[in-house]
Amino acid sequence: MKTHKGYKTYPLTAAQKFHFFYLDRCPKKEVMNIGTSLTIEVELDVDELRKAIYKAYERCEAMRLRFAYDKKEKKWYQYIVEKEEREIEYVDFTGKTMEEAEKIMTEWTQVPFEREDSPMSRIVIIKTPDGNQGLYLLGDHMILDAQSLIMFMRDIIELYCNAKFEGVEYPKEMRSYIEQLEKDLAYENNSKAQQRDREFFHKLIDESEPIFNGIEGPQPLLEARKKNPAARSAHFITQHVDSALDTFHLEGEPTARLMKFCEEQHVSQQCLLIMGMRTYFQKLNGNEDVSFNVAYARRATLAEKKSGGTRIHSFPFRTVIPEDKTFLEGIHIIRDGQNEIFRHTNFDPVEYFAYRAQKYPIEPGTSYEPMSFTYQPMTQKDQGLNKLGDIKYKTKWYPNGATTQAMYLTVMHRPEDNGLDFNFEHQTAAVTKEQLEYFYYYICKIMFKGIEKAYMPIGDILKLI
Repeated sequence: MKTHKGYKTYPLTAAQKFHFFYLDRCPKKEVMNIGTSLTIEVELDVDELRKAIYKAYERCEAMRLRFAYDKKEKKWYQYIVEKEEREIEYVDFTGKTMEEAEKIMTEWTQVPFEREDSPMSRIVIIKTPDGNQGLYLLGDHMILDAQSLIMFMRDIIELYCNAKFEGVEYPKEMRSYIEQLEKDLAYENNSKAQQRDREFFHKLIDESEPIFNGIEGPQPLLEARKKNPAARSAHFITQHVDSALDTFHLEGEPTARLMKFCEEQHVSQQCLLIMGMRTYFQKLNGNEDVSFNVAYARRATLAEKKSGGTRIHSFPFRTVIPEDKTFLEGIHIIRDGQNEIFRHTNFDPVEYFAYRAQKYPIEPGTSYEPMSFTYQPMTQKDQGLNKLGDIKYKTKWYPNGATTQAMYLTVMHRPEDNGLDFNFEHQTAAVTKEQLEYFYYYICKIMFKGIEKAYMPIGDILKLI
C-alpha cells in the first residue's frame, strides 16, 4: 500500500505497534483512549475558540492521522488527511453537579474509535457547573501520548489568547510529524543505532533472570513456587480488564521539598520516585532485586517534543540495591541505570519482551513486573500558560474503564499548586483502592524520610518507617 484515498501511506512505528500488541489481547477496545479536560475560570468566546481548535489541527499533522488496513498484506498503515472539518461540539453542563458532568465525560472516554479511515480524536467545548469554560479532548493512543496531548491543548489556548488578548505572542510553529516518522522508520530499518541498542538490551537481559515482587509481599511468588520451586515470575495480572482510576494528591509544599532535594542533588524527580517505589517493594518482599516497567517519552529534541504523535516506549527497569547502601547511593544507582537506558529507548519494546521470553521461558500469564510507571514532568504551567496571568485553570483525566495491566501509576503535576497527583489506573480484580492507598502512603514516607536522612543506609531508614 503506497497511497490510500490519494494520501501517501506510512508503516506503523514501533511505539504504535506496541499499542497494538496489547490492544489485540484486550476485549475492550477503549483501552486505547485518553480523555482529559482543561477549563479556565473566565468567559470564553466560543466561536473564537472553535477557530483556534481548527487552526491547531491545521498546525499539527499527528492530530490528523488516519489508519488503513491492507487486506492483502494483513498490515495497518497510517496517513494524514489535509484538514479536520468535523463540527466541534459545544456542551453546557450548567444545572448539573460536577459529579454528573464528570460522569458524562467519563462515558465519552469509554467509547472506542472506529479504527479504519476514522478520526482518532474528539474535541468538545464545555462549560462546567462551576462556571469554568474550556475543552474536553479524547484521543486514541495511536496518535498521541500525554506529552503530545498537553502540547496540543496548549497550542489551542495560546492561539485563542493571541486572537483575543493584546501582547500575547502567536505560538511558534509545531514540528513535522512526517519528518520525525521517517527518522523513526529509518532507525527501525536495521540501522547501526538499532543494532547497538539491540546489543545493549540483549546483554542486559542475558545477565540474569529478574524476580517478581508483590505489592503486599511475596505471596504471589510463593504461590508460583508451589508448582515450580525455581519460579521467579508470578501471576498478578487478571483476565478481567475492567479498571478504575484512583488519584492521591500530594500538596504543593511537600512536593516543593522533594523538588528542592532533587535540584540540590542534581537528580531527577523520576529517580526519586523510582527510589521510593522500589524501596517499598524491597521492604515488603525482603528482596534487594526489584523490577517494574518504566515508560520513556522519547522527546529529547525540539523536533521530537513538538511533532506530536505517540512516542512512548516502555521497558522493565531493574535495580539491585543492598540495604547497606545509603538512600542517596541508591538514587545514584537509579540515575546511572536510567541514563544508560535513556540512550537506547528507541529500541522496539515488543522485540525486547520477545527476546526475554525466549531467554527465560515462563508460565503464560505470569510476569516479573508488578506495575508500570510514568512520570510526567511537563505541566501547562511550564508550557507557557502562565502568560494568562492570575487566571486559574483546572485539568482532569478521565478513566477509559479498561487496562491490560494490574497497576499503572502516572505521576503528574497539578496546575493549581504544582503538587503531585499519583494517578493509579488498575484492574479492579487485581488491586484494591485500599492497597493503593497503603502503597502511596509508604512511597511518600520513604521519600521524605530518605531526603531527610540521605546518608543513612536504606536498612536503617526502613526501620524508621
